[in-house]
Amino acid sequence: MLTILAVPSFTRISKKLHKTEKLDLEVAMKAVAADPTVGEEKKGDLSGMFVYKYYSNKQQVLLSYHLQPSKFNPESVTFLSIGSHENFYVNLKLIK
Repeated sequence: MLTILAVPSFTRISKKLHKTEKLDLEVAMKAVAADPTVGEEKKGDLSGMFVYKYYSNKQQVLLSYHLQPSKFNPESVTFLSIGSHENFYVNLKLIK
């Protein structure tokens, strides 16, 4: 299993979630840590980032992460952002 890290903005967002949303997020984070290839690798401006899609309260949620030191031999996973599709990728470009 990989080491799990998170950027400060991800931590702030996750603290504001409801209890059921936090449980769904925890399950999604464990799924990514167990198998880092479960998410979709992005191309172009967001190359090197992965996005894992899951459902919470009947709404699709996007969870973005980055593998360190490389995607071929990862030792840790850094979670970058969480949110719905609206402006998700625009905000993700600002983080990168």
